[in-house]
Amino acid sequence: MLRLILASSSPRRRHLLDEAGYIYDAVSPNVDESHRNGETAYAYALRIAQEKALEVVAEGAVTLGADTVVVYAGQALGKPRDAADAAQVLELLSGEPHQVMTGWALADSDGIIVSGVEVTGVSFRELSRDQIEDYVDSGEPLDRAGSYAIQGGAAGFVAGIDGSYSNVMGLPIETLAIALAEVGVLPEPIDDSAT
Repeated sequence: MLRLILASSSPRRRHLLDEAGYIYDAVSPNVDESHRNGETAYAYALRIAQEKALEVVAEGAVTLGADTVVVYAGQALGKPRDAADAAQVLELLSGEPHQVMTGWALADSDGIIVSGVEVTGVSFRELSRDQIEDYVDSGEPLDRAGSYAIQGGAAGFVAGIDGSYSNVMGLPIETLAIALAEVGVLPEPIDDSAT
């Protein structure tokens, strides 16, 4: 079976792959994540995922690259610059629907094998100023696209979700499991002997 490399330092992406039973090595890619003029959020997420995968590709391995962006009213919301920026983003999302797009790519030493973008719709309920301030004070939003972690303190902000929950966390595991199987990367079998 082919070796899997995760081109990411994200603990959330590692957690999702761990939960799905994949054995892999994680390597932090060194990629310029600047937006290009006129680049859509969809194209940006796909390009960055591909660049990350290609940055750490190795012989005899399949590399997984991913990049997540939150899109509100056609505008890509990256990671906040600081606490004030995080609060401003959360005020924008309060009571509003938005999209979470995760670009993903699998590569080997010959280049990109397959790639795509998973889109999940998320709606927030109305948030009070105190809720936003308390959440920002927790520090959790500061390293997150869209200034929130659906699996963390922002779980109670969500009024509805349309699509993959794991995608909002940073990897569309349902889609990736199919793509990985097609290139010969499978999760480890579950050992039921302990139960």
